[in-house]
Amino acid sequence: MPWTASPQSRRCLVVGAQVLGVAVVYFLAARVGLQLALVRGQVTPLWPPTGIALACLLLFGMRCWPGITIGAFLANVFVGPTFPAVVAISAGNTIAPVCACLLLAKAGFRPDFLRLKDVLALVFVAALGGMLISATIGTGTLAAVGALEPGDFWATWSVWWTGDAMGVLVIAPVLLVAAGRRWQWRVPLVRWLEAAGLVLGVVAVTYAVTRLPITMLFLIFPVLIWAALRFRQAGAAPCNLIVTVTIVLAAADRNGPFGDLDLLTTMITLQAFNGSATLTALLLAAITSERDAAQRSLQRAATQLSDAVLALEPYRLLNRGLFRNVRRGAGDGPATTPPA
Repeated sequence: MPWTASPQSRRCLVVGAQVLGVAVVYFLAARVGLQLALVRGQVTPLWPPTGIALACLLLFGMRCWPGITIGAFLANVFVGPTFPAVVAISAGNTIAPVCACLLLAKAGFRPDFLRLKDVLALVFVAALGGMLISATIGTGTLAAVGALEPGDFWATWSVWWTGDAMGVLVIAPVLLVAAGRRWQWRVPLVRWLEAAGLVLGVVAVTYAVTRLPITMLFLIFPVLIWAALRFRQAGAAPCNLIVTVTIVLAAADRNGPFGDLDLLTTMITLQAFNGSATLTALLLAAITSERDAAQRSLQRAATQLSDAVLALEPYRLLNRGLFRNVRRGAGDGPATTPPA
């Protein structure tokens, strides 16, 4: 007799697969993020795993948190100074997105980013607030085991906090929008050409301003506004990802406007610009989506009101009387009463 899995067994298999998948994706993303490390080979200005962890918690629930811990441990075990330090850092990398997810749930967050309050919650509650936990635990652990000089604490803390916050602001929106959006592929050719032009424009402008010796980063904002107004969240989130990754690469290589800046100034510049770019793109997309939703609600209300008025008996009587008088005045012969 063939073995049939019970519902509980199937649920355990699904949860186990989700935990394993989260651990693998977290580890691979961490290996990519470590290529941008600026301090001790493990503190980076963009930490993609944090955004992946928060997105997984929001999409799959709290049951996938062990995958975050496993992935964080495997990513840090190769670069951590001591085993206890690796455990503490992995715990901080887990606690931060879990707390951010709980805070977002308290705030009534919806992952479609169609409301202004959802974007504000992601920025201020999850990114800027929740990631204080991982930065403090991680930097404090490195200082406690003697891996950091006392004078390097705040510079390292700022890099850690910036990296985790940017991971939330840049990676999480892309994953959440892609997972929750109903994509329509049958669109006019002009729309596809505009999307291709937008992507090329974002890449070209961002690459150009990161190679100039003077600060021209503000030239990126018009293309982000274009993405938000024309493509809403589906355009704002990916374009913001392209911009942020390119800017971080330029900062890591000390290119363009980052060539003569020290570590702390570079982090402040990165945090200020990337935060402003994210706010511009996501907030404008959310405001435009709210406006579209309000217009659709008004149209539905107007249609319902029109149908209700047409259904009223006095309106039908008045309509027949007006129709009869118009036909009589036009001299078209006997008036024909329209159907009720």
